[in-house]
Order: sequence, then structure tokens, then C-alpha cells
Amino acid sequence: METAATILHADLDAFYASVEQLLDPSLRGRPIAVGGGVVLAASYEAKAFGVHSGMPGRRARQLCPQLIFVGGHFKDYQRLGDAAIAVLGDFTPLVERISIDEAFADVAGCTHLFGSPAEIANSIRRRIKEELGLPISIGVARTKHLAKIASQVAKPDGLAVVDPATELEFLHDLPVELVWGIGPVTRARLVANGVHTVGQLARMRRQSLARLLGRAAGEKLMALAWNRDPREIQMHRRVQSAGAQSALGRQPAAQRVYRPTLRHLADRIATRLRAKSRPGRTVTVRVRFADLRSVTRSVTLDAPISATSILAEIAEQLVCTVLADFPDETTISLLAISVSHLEEHADLQLEFPLGLEDERRRPGTKLGLARWQADRAVDNIRERFGWQAIGYGSVALELSHSVPDDFRKLAEKNL
Repeated sequence: METAATILHADLDAFYASVEQLLDPSLRGRPIAVGGGVVLAASYEAKAFGVHSGMPGRRARQLCPQLIFVGGHFKDYQRLGDAAIAVLGDFTPLVERISIDEAFADVAGCTHLFGSPAEIANSIRRRIKEELGLPISIGVARTKHLAKIASQVAKPDGLAVVDPATELEFLHDLPVELVWGIGPVTRARLVANGVHTVGQLARMRRQSLARLLGRAAGEKLMALAWNRDPREIQMHRRVQSAGAQSALGRQPAAQRVYRPTLRHLADRIATRLRAKSRPGRTVTVRVRFADLRSVTRSVTLDAPISATSILAEIAEQLVCTVLADFPDETTISLLAISVSHLEEHADLQLEFPLGLEDERRRPGTKLGLARWQADRAVDNIRERFGWQAIGYGSVALELSHSVPDDFRKLAEKNL
């Protein structure tokens, strides 16, 4: 087992807000939020008032009356994010980018050139500050999971190095929500059972954790609580799923709300699938209710799909199933779609018209092929004239875009 702490996790601090403060120095030191109807990102000055991403703009202004909203400079986000990750590549070729503003790096093979992992991390932070003017926090540890946690502990604009000899002592004192994969709902379940720290999670009985969260999730979290994480740096990770989500605030669980939202999500996902010639077989939807409880439903198809209308109809059917299973839930706060089990090639098996009930949703039928061809025509127009040049009427006429598509594209850059 590797005993040296050579894995770095680099995470640009409050990235979108920091870029805005860089572009407009008059915003430095002031509470700002990127967005409008919904907070897309908040500066640390705004976070001090409780403002956070995904929060409705009205609520953010109530918490911080002096909050300044800015529209967002998406090309600059992309440019500066790429430049920051490129700095890591100047020290080691083993870089795994996991989002526009964060990446892992393994520096085990370059310490003879640039010094210890801590010295390398400091050099990276210094260069990004001097060359780009942006703050970045870096965690250094023996595993990816612990390095990511360390970077969160180091924020803002700091460095945390975890000694392998004391890593469990460091890890077990931390809040349980810092474990990778523990979101608000899982945290609430754990806290309700007296689990507040990573150490308390590590000491739980496996049977109790399995009953609380499910066997697979329980085993995964237990391993991470003991810092058992064998994952290596993946430089050329092949994405196995594509997804998108839309925060709705608090909206009625009505067809007029979820249908155009699902159509818009399907449009974004299917466009990416077609661009990479990677249709998928499994469609999953997630519905989050007003109390932040999430429910998922999925279906695996006989043939892979990448047509927008087919994906939207399948997703709508799954959402209807969720709402039928939870008739007392009348308010939804988020909808998400993902497509997994992606094919490596977009070969299409044609089908005879057999009068099947789901024929319109089968990609190899005459109607299914026509839908895919219509989508490709839309793709071609967008490639030439831009995304806004053409779209589905149900989306353009019914859906209010609280989050700009440019911002969504940055978050969905991995496929």
C-alpha cells in the first residue's frame, strides 16, 4: 500500500464569484452573487450571511440586503478554469480534472524535480495567484477522498497536508457531511441517529448502517470513513453517463411545471449524447420534494437512445410514476435526468413496424428514426447559428430559464 501523501486535490475558491471580483476590482471584499432569480454562486462575503448556490434570489436578498448580483462572464470562467488546471499539468502529467474549477493530481513521480508534495502544492497556489489572480485551496493526502476533504478544510485560500501517520485522527474529528457522497438527506438521516462526525460513522455497526442507508451505500461510506479509497488518477476518464438537473425552488407537482422542464433537460442531455455518438440504455429521473427528500426511478431499454423527444417522454413517464407513488407530495424543488450504460458507437438496429405499444419510443422504428433525424437537423442549425437559433416550442414558450444555459454547459463539460 502506498504510504506517502502524494495526491493533490486543487479547488479554486468560490470560483465564479472570484472571477467576477477579479474582472471588476470594485467588487472585491463585497458580498456578491452570480445569477438573478437563482444564486448560481456566491462570494465568501455573501456566504457569511448564509447565501449559497441554488438559493432563490429573493431569499438571498433577505439574508444579505447589500448583496450585489452580477450576470456572469462564462467565457472568462472557461478561460481561467482551463488556465488554472494547466498549471497543475506543468508539474505532473497525472492530472484528473473533475469539474471546471477542480482537479486531482499525483505528484509521486516529480518530487525529485520540484520538491515535496507540500512544496509543489505551494508552488501551484503561488503561480495561480500571481499569473491568474485567483485564490485556490489544495489538500494533500494519501488518497483521493482524503485529499478532497483536506482541500475543503483548507478553504479559503489555504493548504492542508495530511500526514499518513495521523490521517485517521485528522479524518475522524471532521463533520460527517465532508465525506464524499453524503448530501443533505443522508446527513439528516445520520444525524438523526446520533452520527455527527466521520469517527462516529466509522464506529457504526455495519448492519445498522446498511439498514439506514442500504447495503451498497453503507459499505462505500464505511470504507471512506476508514480512508479506504483505492481509486487512482484517471487522466482520460471515459464518461459512463450524462445528466442534467434543474432547481425549481418550490413549484407545484403539476404537468405544466415538470413537462417543459423535463423537455429542456432532455434537450441538453440528448444533444451531448448525439455530439459524442454515445446513445444510452438506462434513463433515470430524480425528483426532490419540498422537504429535500429525493426519489429516483429508472428504466433500462432494449435499444440505446439519443433522441430528445424519446428521452423526454420516458423521463416524464418516470416522473409520473414517482408522483403516483407519493400522492401526498404536492411540491417539487428539483428535477434531474441522467442517461447511463452509454454505447461506444451509435449503430442503429432498424425495426419492422409491428404495432408495439412503445413503437414511437423505439429508436429503430420509422417514427423513432424520424425523431432522431429531426434532432440532427436541429443540431446542425445550432452548430451554425448558435444554441438559441432553434428549439422546441414547449420549452421556449413554457419554461422560464432561471439558470443561463452557458452556466449549465460549464457544469456539463465532461461529456
